[in-house]
Amino acid sequence: MSRLTVELRGASATEAAGAALAQPLADRSGVVFLEGELGAGKTTLTRGFLRALGVVGTVRSPTYTLMEPYEIGARTVVHMDLYRLRDPEELWGLGLDSYSPDRALWLVEWPEKGADLLPAPLLRIRLQYFGTGRTLDASGPAELIDRLRAALKDLH
Repeated sequence: MSRLTVELRGASATEAAGAALAQPLADRSGVVFLEGELGAGKTTLTRGFLRALGVVGTVRSPTYTLMEPYEIGARTVVHMDLYRLRDPEELWGLGLDSYSPDRALWLVEWPEKGADLLPAPLLRIRLQYFGTGRTLDASGPAELIDRLRAALKDLH
């Protein structure tokens, strides 16, 4: 397991970090955990990620719908926000069986609300407040972290 920490100065840097994240994950399926307090930038990061993959139109937090699938060419990215989940068992009612993480990429905000019912993450991203900006802390396999580090090198 490798780690990477990057300082993000504002929403545009957070969105750019999401776009950079799309590079090492462009051909991957699996689960990415997006952790952090309310307002830490999880949806902003996801917006940058989806835009880099070609999504046009509104990218909003699925706070009320809990899940928003995006068909991007032959690939599916599922953005989940589990903040309002009252019980982890509610995951089964979302229709996730239509979007197996073997064939789709899940970006999961508030993964702790899914308890042990979510598959193990391929990558874990934590956004935290730091002064007037944020820090992004990523952990995952060395190969993915190295590719993310290379994609983020020109962020500032």
